[in-house]
Amino acid sequence: MHGDVSFLELGSSEPDTSKSLAFFAAVFGWQVHPVPQGGGWFQGPRIRVGVHGGDPGPKIYVFFGVPNLEAAMDAVRRAGGHAHPLITDEPNFGRFANCRDPLGIPFGLHQA
Repeated sequence: MHGDVSFLELGSSEPDTSKSLAFFAAVFGWQVHPVPQGGGWFQGPRIRVGVHGGDPGPKIYVFFGVPNLEAAMDAVRRAGGHAHPLITDEPNFGRFANCRDPLGIPFGLHQA
């Protein structure tokens, strides 16, 4: 459904995310799926949860599902927000765009 939370991304300030991956695997029993560029992801009960390092500080990014990424990015801009022009295309995950609302709150758009 349009606007449902479709993906979470956990960002760490540490480049090595192995401690975070091990932590969430131990707490929730999730299987770690490492990715070649570092970090990894888990399949939660309803959505996937990614983990990456190298952020300025720890953050949780929420990605909202949309049927058309470009149209949703235009809607963000028309409403006064910012949609980063770079689109990430991840095989088996879909397409992602990073955005901010008018006050700077980060969020993402995800087209499966």
